[in-house]
Amino acid sequence: MKKITLLLLISIITVGAVNAQGGGFQRRTVEERVAIIHAKMDSAFKLDAAKAAEVDAVFTTFYKDQDKAREELMAGGERPTREASQAKMQPITEARDEKLKKILPEAQYEIWKKQIEPGMRPQRPGGGN
Repeated sequence: MKKITLLLLISIITVGAVNAQGGGFQRRTVEERVAIIHAKMDSAFKLDAAKAAEVDAVFTTFYKDQDKAREELMAGGERPTREASQAKMQPITEARDEKLKKILPEAQYEIWKKQIEPGMRPQRPGGGN
């Protein structure tokens, strides 16, 4: 009985350690990313339903365009340079920002750009070998 308990404990620890290593990275779906933005914008601005729907539509388009651009960059077989990625993504981001400027009052847009957007960028894992 003690051997079975010990084996079970070792198995649980091993599985936990493997999962903690980040064994597989899975990108969030467009809908999941939009839901995260929706929650952040709603908590910051308490947007009415119509404006929230407009913002959701802007981000749905943005994330779909961003994913398409990323696929095009990766289609070459080699990892794209940071500069190439930024050049491809910048017009998409600028289009999103222009649409947001039309929906949000200037004060809310400034809060979005200075406080909320920087926190939404994916963080690269730290550490080293």
